[in-house]
This record gives sequence, C-alpha cells and structure tokens, in this order.
Amino acid sequence: MISEFSLINRYFKRQSNNKNISLSIGDDCALLAIPQGYELAVTTDTMVENVHFFADVESYDLGYKLLAVNLSDLAAMGAKPLAATLVLTLPQADETWLTAFAKGFFDLAEQYHVDLVGGDTASGPLTLTVQAMGLVPQGQGLRRSTAQVGDAVCVTGLLGEAGLGLKIKQGYDYVNPINALNRFNRPEPRVNSGHALLGIANACIDISDGLAGDLGHILAQSGVGACLEWDMLPLSDEVKTYIETTGDWLMPLTAGDDYELCFTVSPEKLAELTIPYTQIGVIETEAGLRLIKNGVVQALTNKGFEHFSR
Repeated sequence: MISEFSLINRYFKRQSNNKNISLSIGDDCALLAIPQGYELAVTTDTMVENVHFFADVESYDLGYKLLAVNLSDLAAMGAKPLAATLVLTLPQADETWLTAFAKGFFDLAEQYHVDLVGGDTASGPLTLTVQAMGLVPQGQGLRRSTAQVGDAVCVTGLLGEAGLGLKIKQGYDYVNPINALNRFNRPEPRVNSGHALLGIANACIDISDGLAGDLGHILAQSGVGACLEWDMLPLSDEVKTYIETTGDWLMPLTAGDDYELCFTVSPEKLAELTIPYTQIGVIETEAGLRLIKNGVVQALTNKGFEHFSR
C-alpha cells in the first residue's frame, strides 16, 4: 500500500522553472510572487463521482478535465494561468488509476505552463478539487457585470457538442460519437482567446452550465437583457442532426460542459477581435433573455445546471 506522501512525491511533484514560484510542493505552503502591475485571479472547482462525471470515465480524461474546467474560469477573466493546487479524496490508492490521472492532468498543465504547487490527499468517496491561479493586468480582468446595452453577444467555438456527448453517455444512439465524446471528456479551455479579449470585450463568462444560464449571469449582474437569434447559433452538423432527430432544440442552449467563452463587445470594437467568434445576439435594455426562432420571439427561462435545485 502506497503512503500519502509517497503518492504525492511519485505522481504529483514536479520541478518548477517559473520565476514567480519560489516554493512549491514540500512545505506547509507554496510561495508565489505577483509581478508588479498584475492581479492574481483565483478559482476553485470540485468534481464528484456520479455528480460531475460517470464512474466509468477514463482517469486520464478525468485528470485532464479537472484542470481544464478551472483554466476555463481563468480564461473567462482574461487571466494567463500560473499555478494550481490539487485535492484528491480517493476510495483507494490505485497506482494504475493514479498514473493515468496524473498524465492527463500534467499533459494539459504543461500545455499552458501551469505548475502544481500543493494540495492534499484523503481517503473517502472519489472527490477531486483544483484551485487554479492566474495573472491578469491590474484593473483589466474581464467581469460578468459590465455588459452594455447595444453590445454584440458573441461566443467562441461551437455550441452543444459536449451536450451531445452527454446524451450519448446517457444512451442516445449516434453513428459517429467520437467527436462529441471527446468534447465532453476533454474540453479545450479558451485561455488564449480570453487573454485576447482584454481591452476589447466588455463582459465575459465561460459556458459551463449552458449558454442560457451562463449568459443569464451576465445579464443579471449587468442589469440588462439580451435577444439571441436561432439562425446565428454556431452548431455542428452532428448537433443539427441530433435536433432534427429528437426535436430537442433547447439542448445546445441549455447543455453544459462546452467551456466556450460567451462575451459582449461594443459594435465598434468587433473589428478589433483577433480570435474566431460568432455573434449570436445583442444586449438590450429590457431585462431577461429572449430568442428569435422561426420569426417568433420567445423567452428563454432555463437557468442551466444548478446544485441543490431538486
């Protein structure tokens, strides 16, 4: 049986070359320096077995996604990732599981130059928590509360692909499920896109619990409303086929796990955007979220996924 500290040293201790990290794993705390002119953005996410992920998920995918969802939060603020801490609650110290989990985690961490600087381990039901930290120029961090009337509502990437992956996991029979399952299991945090929005976008959020619900947070905190156009939504052929087959057109608006960015930007600044995006609507004075579909305006009231809602 591997001990707690042997587990940490074998699977999660890495040498850091980041000049902003003067002390990493191995002491009571990590020591990080914040460069002059920057602020530290901090986020935390927890994933619980059978709540956030299926019991049969590959541990590589779990390690990857656990870090990805936190980096997506940093991306929504325009922050560049710096470091992370990791808390593992494990029913048992399975070395095969740990090897693949750590590889998934560090494959993504190395891609975005994230150092693992500490954390904790415990025994119990499988529960995984990451706290991620990033740097953003002082006073420039993107927020949810600063959308302006007349702003274009935009998104990166495609909507509903991860939601289709979830439907497949739940039993929906699709001919070629690989792409949708990959988008569900290994989301790509839009770190570079978020950083590119600094000084251009007025407000931003990542789509973790569904476009309608997450855009709703921007609207509520900014004191505005919005109207989206169905024909402008960026949907893959796979998602369109799902909608045609099932009639479930709400799925790409309400399904979570896309981890794309939804942002608002003044019309005069659209030409300054250097990232791929799709405009899907406009910010309005009237509160609430509306959708134009087949020439009919209808209210979108779905709040997306919420814990303790049942």
